[in-house]
Parts: sequence; structure tokens; C-alpha cells
Amino acid sequence: MKAVGIILAGGNNDKLRELTEARATSAMPVGSCYRAIDFSLSNMSNSGINKVAIITQYNSRSLHDHLNSSKWWGFGSKSGGMFVLAPFLSRDNNFWFRGTADSIYQNIAFLQRSNEPYCIITSGDGIYKMDYSDVIDFHIEKNADITIVCKDMKGMDVVNFGVVDLDEDGRVTEFEEKPLEAFSSTISLGIYVIKRELLIELLETIVPEGRYNFVRDIVVRYRKRLNICGFMYDGYWASINSVESYYNINMDFLREDVRNAFFARGPYIETKAKDEPPAKYNANSQVKNCLIGSGSIVDGTVEDSVLFRRVRIGEKARIGNSIIMEGCDIGNGCVVEYAILDKDVTLSGGQIVRGEPGNLKIIKKNSFL
Repeated sequence: MKAVGIILAGGNNDKLRELTEARATSAMPVGSCYRAIDFSLSNMSNSGINKVAIITQYNSRSLHDHLNSSKWWGFGSKSGGMFVLAPFLSRDNNFWFRGTADSIYQNIAFLQRSNEPYCIITSGDGIYKMDYSDVIDFHIEKNADITIVCKDMKGMDVVNFGVVDLDEDGRVTEFEEKPLEAFSSTISLGIYVIKRELLIELLETIVPEGRYNFVRDIVVRYRKRLNICGFMYDGYWASINSVESYYNINMDFLREDVRNAFFARGPYIETKAKDEPPAKYNANSQVKNCLIGSGSIVDGTVEDSVLFRRVRIGEKARIGNSIIMEGCDIGNGCVVEYAILDKDVTLSGGQIVRGEPGNLKIIKKNSFL
């Protein structure tokens, strides 16, 4: 493939509250069996990109554990590979990554040692399926310096995204990150194609000047000097940037059209394999419109919910409109509604955990109630 990949997976989002106290956003569980970063990794592999750098920083232990082998995503070839890069502290450099551009700059040797003409940069918290080859072909056709993957979010509030305005030829004329008032319904998806040598040149220019942000200090600052184009994407895309968005993404996987897009049609999203038996539904269980992870045992009632691996639902327990993460044990007669139970939560018999739409109840990891 004529491109290398960079996945920016070092961010930590306070809007996810307790859920990211001990994990990176890119390590958030999604759809009963995945981690968020699986989608970007699988898209890279499925697009024929065999050399990928994953840049990590905050709360990276569980993410590093998930990435302990490249074979799950097919990055085992001699000519490529998966490179997990973290801040390198030394006498000469005692900085953590000071921004997205700085995180790439501190690992610029990865780019300098590569031969591919293009680089694809994406985040590790986007949920989507995309063939990056289409974006590269568009980039070459337009003779672009930078291509931004965009999506029209017509009818939605987009002030929390990077808002883009394109001319009739697809060139970016305006770009503003999280504007007070949106001037367009088109947003950047945080996916970029750029010539590798140009990226090295820009990084070596801006970082010594104390500019560390890829969007603000490259895309926005150079938008009139460089040929920056927008590639329009019309498939499913969502980003984990708040508790509400995380909940909605998992609930989206209960929709048949979303499930079919990810599960029924190849190329598929891959993840680290777990050797566990299928979910078990005992005689008195009732399950409706759910995703249930492997190794789970259900004795109660579960509706409109996503359960991850090794979840135990006791007799006469009722789970509705909730996310139950790996290893949770829900006792007999418990009620859980509009809630997110983090990993390894135990509810003793008869406990009630109830939130409401727009005000979800979160139970921290390893809690015992």
C-alpha cells in the first residue's frame, strides 16, 4: 500500500466521567465485544495499509494490553507492522505529548524511516467502516496537499465538532474547531490524508515555534496556502466524546441496519480474540433486542441492552436500556434501567440502579453494591 497509518489514541476525555478515570477513550468497550480502536485498526488493515503507528499517552495500560499482538488485525508482515508509541522521556526531552502535532513530531522517526508517499491520520475513538483507498484516490485526483474526510450532519447540532465549508470543487474554504455558531452542517471526521514528506516538513516548521496542535496549527493555519480538500463520507460514523454519545453508539448497534453494516458484510471489524463459550440462556430467561457477549449467563429479563463478556444476570433480575460491561454480576431480583455498569461491578440481590434518558446512572469499575 502507498500509505502508512497513524492512529492518535492518547487522548483522555473528562466528559466520559468515571468511564475514563482508568482507561483511554480508545479503549472504551463497544458493541458487546469490541474496543473503540478496533474500528480504526480494522479499517487500516482492510484498506491494505500494513504499517501503522498507534500513539498512546493517558491511561494506556488497558489499551496496551489490548494491543499486545498485531496478529488480530493482520499486521504481522515483515514489510510492515503495528508500532505502539508512547512519550519518550529523557534528559534531553522531559515533555509528554503537548498536542496532536507534537505527538507525531516526537515520533517523527517513524515517518522518516518509511517509504510510502502518503500518510493517513485518524483518531482511535471513531466508530465507522471505511476504505481509505477511496480517500487516497480522491486525494491524488484532486492533487491535494491535505484531504479531510467530511460528513454532512444536516439537522444536527455540530458545534462540538470541527465545522468545514467547501467550495464547488471540494476545496476547504473555512474550517473552525468547535465554533460558537456553526456556519455549515459539514464536519470533519478527524481523518486526514497528507503527503508524508509534506507532513514531516510542516511538523519541523511548527513545533519549534511552539505550535503543537495538528488541526489548529496545520489545517486551519495553512488552509489558504495549501490545497486542502474535503472527501464526503455518507456511511455510519460516530465519535465517543461524552457519556451520552458512548451510550447512543452502543444502542445504535441494536439497530438492524447498523448491525448489518458492521457484522453482516465484509470486510469485517476484527478484535482481540477471547476463548469463551457462547452466551447461555437458562429456562426462565427472557431476552429482547440485545447484544450479549460470550461467556455470559442469563437467568432474568434483558431488553434493549448491550452486555459484554462474562456477565451474570440472576433470577428475576430486570435489565433495560443499559450497558453492562465485562465481568459484572447482577444478583437475583435486581433492577437496572438507563445505566452503565463498568467492568466487574457486583450487585447483591434486590439492588435497584435506575437512571433516566439524558441522565444515565454510572456505576464505577469494581464497585460492590
